[in-house]
Amino acid sequence: MPVQQLKQFLDASGTEYLCLSHPPAFTAQELAQHIQVAGDQVAKTVIVELDGKMAMLVMPATWRVRWERLTQVLDTDFVQLADEQEFQDSFPDCEVGAMPPFGNLFGMSVYCCEALTNQPELAFAAGTHTESIHMKTRDFLQLVQPVVIQQGFIKPGGKKPAWLSRSNRRPRVDVVQPEARAKSPARVYSSG
Repeated sequence: MPVQQLKQFLDASGTEYLCLSHPPAFTAQELAQHIQVAGDQVAKTVIVELDGKMAMLVMPATWRVRWERLTQVLDTDFVQLADEQEFQDSFPDCEVGAMPPFGNLFGMSVYCCEALTNQPELAFAAGTHTESIHMKTRDFLQLVQPVVIQQGFIKPGGKKPAWLSRSNRRPRVDVVQPEARAKSPARVYSSG
C-alpha cells in the first residue's frame, strides 16, 4: 500500500501528520472538496521533463504552470509535462495521478511554488486516490527541501503578479500618418 511507505518516512522523522480516507479524488481540486479545505492548501503534484530528466512541480491545487515563464526561471531550454507512461515506473506503489509531493523519496528534484509555502498546513494525495496526508507546511519543507520558486505559476482568475504585468506591458507608439509627417517636422512617439 503506497501510503505505508510515506507513513514510515514521516514516522521515522518524527513528523506529526494526519492520514484521511475519502471518496476517490482524481484531481487536487476534487481532493480539496472531499476533505473540505481550501484549494490553496492542497498540494498538486505535476511531473515534468526538465532537460531530459524527470522532476516534480508542487503547487496549490488552484494554480497552473506558466510553461514559458517556468522555462526562463529554471534557466533551461526544455520543460514539458511528462507522459504518464514515462514516469509511472518511478512511483512503483502509487496510483498514477496520486503521487505525494515527496520527490526526494523517488529520486526527483522538487520545485515548489512559493504561494504554497505561505499556507500553514498542506494536504496532498498519499499515493492513492482515496487517501490523503495533512501536515504542517514547515515540516514538508524541512523533509523535502524543495527549490522554492516565485515565478512560473499562476492562479487563474486571480490578480496578475507584478512580474507578469510588467513583462506584458509594451510601450505605446503613436504612429503619425504619412500626410501628417509632411506637415510636421518631427515624429511623435509616446511611451505612456
